[in-house]
Amino acid sequence: MATSDFRGQARYAPNVTTLEATVAVLEDFEPFCRMSAAGKALLAQGSLRKNLPGPGSVLHKGQPVSGAYVALEGRLRVFTIGPNGTEATLYFVNPGETCVLAINCLFNDLLYPAWVQTESPGAIALIPGPVYRRLFETESVIQNLTVSTLSTLVYRLMAELDQMHSSNHRQRLAQFMLLHAAADGSLRTTQQQLARHLGTTREVVARLMGEFVAAGLLHTQRGLISIRDLFGLRRVVAPDPVSGGRKIKAGQPKR
Repeated sequence: MATSDFRGQARYAPNVTTLEATVAVLEDFEPFCRMSAAGKALLAQGSLRKNLPGPGSVLHKGQPVSGAYVALEGRLRVFTIGPNGTEATLYFVNPGETCVLAINCLFNDLLYPAWVQTESPGAIALIPGPVYRRLFETESVIQNLTVSTLSTLVYRLMAELDQMHSSNHRQRLAQFMLLHAAADGSLRTTQQQLARHLGTTREVVARLMGEFVAAGLLHTQRGLISIRDLFGLRRVVAPDPVSGGRKIKAGQPKR
């Protein structure tokens, strides 16, 4: 699938909607709905909505970024690739959020330092660089958005680094399930996608998932994982001192 360099015409294959229609969608989210009339008029000067038809690349490491983008539908995954080809998720950009790495590149004239992909059909809004810079100068809500996005990114990256250094793959997998499962305890994903998020191999994830299923913590089917024992999964992340931090063993029953 082709990608977009976010400069002028897109090289991605999506449908593009411009101007007022894009602004109308952005106004469904904070802080765009609270901008002044002048700010909304400025936002309409070249802003684009790009529909992403399915899983695929949005940005590659080393690409120039000439605008800020906001997730409108679906979720964007920002990740790195190690020397051995292993992927590791840095963070996600959810609907209504913008990517601080792109904003940093925009203000400092840098190339994008990671990769971005969409995991399912979605849409993004691209705000051209000159427009975003002007909005940052004149709209306090855009200033707050930028600072808040930076703060959120720092927190997420620190949390991820802490997990990488202080948690094993078993704990990180359990934590990922707890953080990203829906309200009903389900998560639509595959073992390969989980491996990419955690920076490991599918074989490692498959073995750990087998242990979780055998212990009654999870139920799996093709493309779907469901939490069966929420508190048991939490104990994997933070073992109960009374239990002495026992590891889950295949076939160990739930208590």
